[in-house]
Amino acid sequence: SGSGKTTFVRLLQLLYGVQNGRISIDGQNIANGSRASLRSAISLVPQDPILFHRSLRDNIAYGKPTATMDDVREAARLAHIDTFIESLPHKYDTLVGERGIELSGGEQQRIAIARAILADRPILILDEATSSLDSASEKAIQEALHTLTHGRTAVMIAHRLSTILDADRILVFDQGRIVEQGTHQELIARENGIYAGLFQLQSGGFITE
Repeated sequence: SGSGKTTFVRLLQLLYGVQNGRISIDGQNIANGSRASLRSAISLVPQDPILFHRSLRDNIAYGKPTATMDDVREAARLAHIDTFIESLPHKYDTLVGERGIELSGGEQQRIAIARAILADRPILILDEATSSLDSASEKAIQEALHTLTHGRTAVMIAHRLSTILDADRILVFDQGRIVEQGTHQELIARENGIYAGLFQLQSGGFITE
């Protein structure tokens, strides 16, 4: 906590200006392009999703206003939120309340994940995207996340290491610096490593490889 992970994500979206060095995507310095162009290529699932006092359909389709109802339903299915929505009296026309107050934290996150699935952008940022899910819901949604990340660049910020076991490259941050990097297998093999220690703390029946 407090090591700079979320700051990095804000830098990537040009919410902060880069003071030293540069961030490049496909070799292009993001500071040289337009913010609109950059952000149109990014889908973000934040730890605290931003929902609007509109219908569930409108909230899911926010990133793609031209989406059909069938598109919205498919995104909800992949995010494992469709059964819940269909159980509501007004289904996809249900209003979520100011900032999604009518939904639980886990339901809000699954709506945000459905929104990212529907937006279908080349860069995906998941900022503690499963933090409000119980263990059963997290396991169910990891398959959807695997589908969502396939074929695109995915930046996944996580304290719960079960989210990133299959990552191509894991970076361990500590006090604003990258102190370890590698695959899951490489990092757990490091004796007295930070990642290995965190994994041991969390693997008491909660994580399976």
